Amino acid sequence: MKFLSRNPSCFPSSSSSAVITLLFLIMINTSDQLAASMDQQLERNDTASPRLVPAMFVFGDSIVDPGNNNYIKTLVKCNFPPYGRDFMGGKPTGRFSNGLVPSDLLAEGFGVKEIVPAYLDPNLQTQDLITGVSFASGASGYDPLTSKISSALSITEQLDLFKQSLTQIKAAVGEEQTANILSKSMFIVCSGSDDIANTYFSTPFRSLHYDINSYTDLMSNASSNFLQELYGIGARRIAVMSVPPIGCVPSQRTISGGIARECSEPANQVAQLFNSKFSSIIGCLSQKFPDSKIVFVDVYTPLLSLIQNPANYGFEVATKGCCGTGNIEVSILCTQLSDSKTCKNDTKYIFWDSYHPTEAAYKVLVAGILCKYKNCFF
Repeated sequence: MKFLSRNPSCFPSSSSSAVITLLFLIMINTSDQLAASMDQQLERNDTASPRLVPAMFVFGDSIVDPGNNNYIKTLVKCNFPPYGRDFMGGKPTGRFSNGLVPSDLLAEGFGVKEIVPAYLDPNLQTQDLITGVSFASGASGYDPLTSKISSALSITEQLDLFKQSLTQIKAAVGEEQTANILSKSMFIVCSGSDDIANTYFSTPFRSLHYDINSYTDLMSNASSNFLQELYGIGARRIAVMSVPPIGCVPSQRTISGGIARECSEPANQVAQLFNSKFSSIIGCLSQKFPDSKIVFVDVYTPLLSLIQNPANYGFEVATKGCCGTGNIEVSILCTQLSDSKTCKNDTKYIFWDSYHPTEAAYKVLVAGILCKYKNCFF
């Protein structure tokens, strides 16, 4: 992998209260060099940090899906309790967590707005659209087969929706301002986990025809094509998240970790192999498109650190999710029927369900990401 060391100044090892303090300090100390150039049509939101970019557009899977799956025919949904119990008003929005997800925290960290809404939300307003939305769909991936298995929006379909949104943005602010928004906005891409955990290891459709090396090549080629098309549309600042240590999420421990529920090393090895290839691809794309800022963001290393050393970050439980038994519940298996076994204090848990982190864990990760990578885009 390209990024192997943990920067202690960006990924603190203290209590969760210190993490919140660090996040606040990161936000208030960011440069305001771009804020002065913002067009008057893009109103500044009352967030904690200066507005560094006009908008944030998000693509990917359930880690950054704020509710698009609510509006498509798929079983992969979470628009019901106990999901969202710590979101504003305790509302289950379709975010696969107890509260905010990384795209929300990143948008606030870049001074754009407090939450990134789902593009398919029928209540979406024009101002929501021109300051950024998420096209992400839970259970999608770079591999087109992944979204077919789950009936999610493929990464290609997400890109098509983005193109559709540009027509709406142009109608609202004009073609010149739309181009300006595109060139200065942040684009977040977070995908690949479901390709590995679901498509490759949980079904025979790919593993019968691809070994690990050739399958990660398939993923890498698909991701490269996606990023190049995104650049062709006008994106210039693109943060691309690595695949996390997928073998250490609670569900993979339960399915593949044996009696002791250890991390699934095969899944982690595939994640590391893909990340290594993906990092190299992004390096090549950065050279090919010198006017761009395409940055590979290592999520694998800091999340693994949280899982291996939970107490250093103020957590107590790293091998189970908060919802239900914490071993396997996710999506439609994590419902109000699970409430009797669902934890009371999710701030002590790294994982909310058997696949997705809690808002508290996301805050630690995003604080580190902002600290380590934010200046790479300016």
